[in-house]
Amino acid sequence: MIEKILENLYRIEIPLPRNPLKAINSYVIKTPERNLIIDTGMNREECMKAMQDGLSELGVDLRETDFFITHLHADHLGLVSNLATNSSTIFFNQPDADRISGGFLWDDMINFAGKSGFPENELRAALHNHPGYKYSPKGHVTFHILKEDNTISIGDYVFTCVETPGHTRGHMCLYESGKKIFISGDHILHDITPNIQLWSNKENPLNEYMASLDKVYGLDIELVLPGHRIIFRNCKKRIQELKKHHQHRADEVLSLLENGGQNAYQVASRMSWDITYASWDLFPVAQKWFATGEAIAHLKYLEEKGMVQREMRDHTIVFSL
Repeated sequence: MIEKILENLYRIEIPLPRNPLKAINSYVIKTPERNLIIDTGMNREECMKAMQDGLSELGVDLRETDFFITHLHADHLGLVSNLATNSSTIFFNQPDADRISGGFLWDDMINFAGKSGFPENELRAALHNHPGYKYSPKGHVTFHILKEDNTISIGDYVFTCVETPGHTRGHMCLYESGKKIFISGDHILHDITPNIQLWSNKENPLNEYMASLDKVYGLDIELVLPGHRIIFRNCKKRIQELKKHHQHRADEVLSLLENGGQNAYQVASRMSWDITYASWDLFPVAQKWFATGEAIAHLKYLEEKGMVQREMRDHTIVFSL
């Protein structure tokens, strides 16, 4: 599906089969001199066909096209190595580029998940069903690194880079102050909440995410172009809703710990999830993975605020009030 949003600015909806997100929004700015594609879809045939069909309909020549990728997740980055030509520039952020060049430390994540209570018999299945493991770009990708306040000019659009860590360490949005457009990637979505997860003891992504929401709140935005689902207005209202959601989440975690110490997997299994399965046991293993990662992020956030503590019990990390 192609939608014209503004002059020279289009949205191509790229399907994500058998994925709860359903689709990703890829934005295309087409000008006589140069084109820009923002986010691409996963490295899989269904995404490639939808992208090729959309670009063909718009008359986009990939030899005259650059790319901006909001963050490292496979649904945004996966196709870029298949689409970019020798004359393409791929704009990206430094923290996520470092993570890619350092190699995804899947074994470290699996090890930490095990210490967080994730059952041994489900760990490998969680890994092999992870979209980042299955659908990331193949081969080396050369990035042109952008930082806070750098700009991309294309046609009548001048986009300023806004660093918004949280969903990933390097997540980056684009702001067009003249037209009051905000391309939000997975930082702000309209009818779903971005997944904030953690698989180590080194970071505090939820704290970073909340700070990034505050940062964007100060911008004059009329139209939000998100990575998934519908385009929307009233960005400030949505930011308030997202902050309230995570505060409710944190309060829920604290109330669960009133029953005694638990590992992150146990906490996740007792949290309320907006998903159509009768019980935690029926959750697909990939959804258990995302839920547990989100529980860890909230537990770390509360730990840094001095509201919960951790200890090791029988090789498992246990949190208590």
